Amino acid sequence: MTAKWVRFIAWAALATCAGTTGPALAQRTTERGGMDETGPYQVIENWFKPGVDHWNQVVTSVAVDTPNRIIIASGDEHLAQPKSLILSADGVPSNLRPDPKETPKPDSEKTHLHQILVLNADGKVSEDWSQWNELIAVPHTVAISPYDKDRHVWIVDREGQQILEFTNDGKKLVLKIGEKGVPGTDHSHFNLPAGIAFLPDGSFYVADGYRNTRVIKFDAAGKFQLEWGTKGTEPGQFNLVHAVAIDRLRRVFVADRSNNRIQIFDAQGKFLDQWTNIRQPAFLLISADNKSVWVASNGEDRIAKYNMNGVLQTYWGVHGRLPGWIDNFHNFAVDPAGTLYVADAFNNRVQKFIPRSDADKARLVSQPFVFK
Repeated sequence: MTAKWVRFIAWAALATCAGTTGPALAQRTTERGGMDETGPYQVIENWFKPGVDHWNQVVTSVAVDTPNRIIIASGDEHLAQPKSLILSADGVPSNLRPDPKETPKPDSEKTHLHQILVLNADGKVSEDWSQWNELIAVPHTVAISPYDKDRHVWIVDREGQQILEFTNDGKKLVLKIGEKGVPGTDHSHFNLPAGIAFLPDGSFYVADGYRNTRVIKFDAAGKFQLEWGTKGTEPGQFNLVHAVAIDRLRRVFVADRSNNRIQIFDAQGKFLDQWTNIRQPAFLLISADNKSVWVASNGEDRIAKYNMNGVLQTYWGVHGRLPGWIDNFHNFAVDPAGTLYVADAFNNRVQKFIPRSDADKARLVSQPFVFK
């Protein structure tokens, strides 16, 4: 074997270890310039148009109802993050803190909170669910169960210590678990819950969460079924349960955010495996073919794809404020056409990404897995 071939094989191995798929790497080697900042996507600049004077709210979550009905959750104003997030030792790195040049406005000057908004395909607000402002404290996650023919909208209210289910139009509260503003560790209370995942029978898992560090499961009527997890760093323990996802084998994937890992359990909470060295995993999506897991890392402000053995396949993402850059990659959703929506939390916006015409399809975020 010649020295030239040895160098080539070493270069190829290094590229693979960097987490870039072969086709994507080959494409970039022929491109002139570029930094692959948005991977296989093109960002639609200035798409998000909340239409609110002096908009200054953290966008925490996004869900797709239809391509013309994008539902977002937004919390308080930019620097009004709860001290439990900014000041506690929960592993939040300094690069995820708000810009120190910004100063919070006094309460008397704060704009009305637009916590749940519905956007159309052009990024303009078509609905504002302000009728629930007194009920909801900080909506951390918005979600729609793929198994619900009525497309009810679920809100995980972190500071409100509640799980809320609304009709699709937002006019009626269908289910409420938890007591507003009252934390607890029993089966009817939460302590800063963060995420939710659904099963075909209507049951669901809750990531509970920032303080309780547990996963808790309820049936379709909101009745407690089981729970697991304590605070710590050992397998089966957590240090901020931020999101959950379920695969074809009904294994539960848990974003153990401040432990910088994903843990995997069976349906009853038995520990199976863990994937370490994933910086601040915030959101998980199991691919439709059940062959990969997409992860939003708000420690790196990038999205990454792993195979089902936890091996990194590809990634993209840049920290910052420019179009396509991200500051606190908190949550994402994909519509049936493959359009990607990102809750870019500390940039106070939702970003819309469309696949490039020459995109390597292996690098495009999959539709989520759904039991048939």
